[in-house]
Amino acid sequence: MSRSEFGDRAPERDGKHPVPKEWVRRLVASQGLNLSEKQLGWWSVHLEEFLRYCRKRGERVEARILARGFYDALAAPEARTPPYRLDQTKQSLTAFIRGIENWHWEQDEEHGWQPRFRIKIHGIASDASETAAEPERRLPDRADWERELRTALRVRHYALRTESTYAQWVRQFLEFHAAVPLAELGDEHVRRFVEHLAVGRNVAATTQNQAFSALLFFYREVLQRELGHLGETVRAKRGRKLPVVMSRQEIKRFLESTDGTTGLMLRLIYGAGLRLMECLRLRVKDVDLDRELVYVRAGKGDKDRSVPLPRSLTAIMHSHRERLRELFARDREDGVPGVFLPHALEVKYPNAGAEFAWQWFFPSKGLLNDPRSGLRRRHHVHKNTIMAAVKSAVRAARIDKAVSCHTLRHSYATHLVEDGIDPRSIQELLGHKSLETTMIYTHVATPAVRRVHSPLDGPSQ
Repeated sequence: MSRSEFGDRAPERDGKHPVPKEWVRRLVASQGLNLSEKQLGWWSVHLEEFLRYCRKRGERVEARILARGFYDALAAPEARTPPYRLDQTKQSLTAFIRGIENWHWEQDEEHGWQPRFRIKIHGIASDASETAAEPERRLPDRADWERELRTALRVRHYALRTESTYAQWVRQFLEFHAAVPLAELGDEHVRRFVEHLAVGRNVAATTQNQAFSALLFFYREVLQRELGHLGETVRAKRGRKLPVVMSRQEIKRFLESTDGTTGLMLRLIYGAGLRLMECLRLRVKDVDLDRELVYVRAGKGDKDRSVPLPRSLTAIMHSHRERLRELFARDREDGVPGVFLPHALEVKYPNAGAEFAWQWFFPSKGLLNDPRSGLRRRHHVHKNTIMAAVKSAVRAARIDKAVSCHTLRHSYATHLVEDGIDPRSIQELLGHKSLETTMIYTHVATPAVRRVHSPLDGPSQ
């Protein structure tokens, strides 16, 4: 077929079962498979869902890799896909991969990148329940390494920021060894690059380790090679750094220098101890104003937690949510696509993105192109907007410290320590994996709490 024959409408039904698509009939017939009308109908449903999944990815990725990502999304525990449907999907995807040729992507002015394929005239007859044999591994060249790296990261559900960071480090690594073919890159080349970062560019230990983690993933998942024991020698030791903390008086001056939505976000970051991206990614359903709780979904380490909502913010949060309803209604009237949904939810609940509960609690003022699907939709406020507001407030409040968004979270934890809250409770509120991480705030709390005094002040009373 010259163009992919699928749409976004619900499958047509003839009685109890979906109506089979003609191209699915040809696909099955080309491989000598014997399916009932019912099976053909459900195969049509599964394969059209797969093609919609491909379109949303908006990337030029191999069909086999896309099929694996689609199946993994359905098989994820949170998707709760019935076993019989997983079996049907696996069989239909196997037949699809075996029975197509000339798989490629073309750019359409209306929908962006879309899959194009042609059904083989003479397919190989086989049992559709068998798994297709893996092709011989082809080493990527320097023209397509980034596509394969991003595909491997997306199949494993890495965050978009991690994807961009890893691609940046691998690009620098390949530019550093521009004269070396990919097939000849080994442990020694990684060692030289990391030494260049540490000695030549004098990067921090965390930056050095981040670069090595990116290269380790690239070697294992893209080049299909192990780095041996190199990690024991090139990973940098991280020293303990005390966090920057603002006093309560500085926090008061800082927040008084903010207003509007950004001021509300900064008050919430401090008042609930949120990370910047945790605040930006809040959805309407995550803010329970009646119970005065904020639910952080998929925080650092992919962990959920709940934190108390500051009571002083309840009224303004109510007003903010009512304004969101008005914006939501306008977007629906204008036909704006629904918001981005994480993981398998876009496959399982394709219309949930247009429901109010899933809207961003802090949406952007304008529409933006989704970096993965290419759809023009409403995203959340960009992090640079908040970072700029922090810098402006620091200057206005005349605070002579290296303040960032994370300083508000550090100040939240430290002030809880000073208020006598036990470290275990603070650990839960912050979402720390280790209590040792939380205990660092005891070292920046006021001396009165730590019961330490300077001998210059004389004997303790």
